[in-house]
Amino acid sequence: MWLIAGACVCAAAALVWTLAEGFVEPHSALAFGVLIAVGEIARITLPGHREVAPIASAGAIGYAVLSDVGGTVVHHPAQQVGAVVALGLAVGELPHLAVGRGPRWSDLSRRFLAPVAVAAVFRPFADVLAPTPGDWGVVLAVMAGLVIAAWTLDAALAAAIRAERLRTRFTVALRDEVRAQFGIGMAIGASGILITLATTVTGLVGLLVFTAPLLVTQVAFRRFADIRLTYLQTVRALSRVTEVGGYVETGHSRRVSRLASAVGCELGMRESELRELEYAALMHDIGQLSLRDPIASGATVLASPREQRRIAELGSAVIRETGVLDGVAELVRRQCEGCRGDGGDGPPPLGSRIIKVANAFDDLVGDSGDPDRTEAVLERLRMDAGEEYDPVVVEAASRVLTRPEARW
Repeated sequence: MWLIAGACVCAAAALVWTLAEGFVEPHSALAFGVLIAVGEIARITLPGHREVAPIASAGAIGYAVLSDVGGTVVHHPAQQVGAVVALGLAVGELPHLAVGRGPRWSDLSRRFLAPVAVAAVFRPFADVLAPTPGDWGVVLAVMAGLVIAAWTLDAALAAAIRAERLRTRFTVALRDEVRAQFGIGMAIGASGILITLATTVTGLVGLLVFTAPLLVTQVAFRRFADIRLTYLQTVRALSRVTEVGGYVETGHSRRVSRLASAVGCELGMRESELRELEYAALMHDIGQLSLRDPIASGATVLASPREQRRIAELGSAVIRETGVLDGVAELVRRQCEGCRGDGGDGPPPLGSRIIKVANAFDDLVGDSGDPDRTEAVLERLRMDAGEEYDPVVVEAASRVLTRPEARW
């Protein structure tokens, strides 16, 4: 909330100041404002629920470091940059709001604050840094440094928000954000600088020419996000087969997946590991389809160790047939092992140990919200910790399940 409040205050102050003083070079302001609005309309959502608007962000950065349009030096202040970016983003949000698709306000706030931070540093020295034939290298170095600094700050803010939302460690969230945003962040920064340099030579026409490469990049990222979403939807549909067939209780796979993911965040797992954990937790019981007689209520925790191992191995074999989820298959295969392992392969992966605890908890509690029953089951898991269940995972699950907002 502090980030959103800060962005609102900055936007309001910039708008009031600009309206009181009047717009400088209004044609440039209008052109960049339209570009930002169009880019916001075309925003995309990347894996991890990251909302980005590459064209809008590149246009905002370009306007923040703009110093020359077609050979004419421009003098707009940082406050005007904030006003133009705020208006552009607001106009771009209107079509989304009209169809009931509101923005992620924290992401929108970051899209506003990043170029404003660049402008606050660059605009006071814009006249000095206006490019001439002899100092392009210095100007480019300054622009690149500011863009990288702004991107680093933005990644840190995103990591802080993610760490708070998922209840995970800041260092883990920061590493995930840097990895996830590095490619598109560099594309946005480079395009913003290219837009600025292009308008120096070609005027405002350069806005159209140099947003094309970013548009191609945005299409590629959108396809990547669609593929990842299709994977998840397919896995979720496959996980429901056991429920429809009456092998497990309705909602069991979803509850195990949610609890496992929350425990994984509590233990500081990386985003890629959490994704595999979510897939494995959703499909952990798919091996039950091989059973002639379903287990009562689908509670594999009540089955014999031999039967548990058979279900896990058959489920793993089914998942391996996809050819792209070998890591998920391994988590499913070893979910029935004790926390120290059953063979010569050593302890099972952390994801398998988490699924074992989450599955046992839901088998014994189900969709009941009774806190006494929850505590009783946790005590039972603690009694078997050290041999059957990983004590670290059991305690992490206890912390997750006793939070006021926990709903499984």
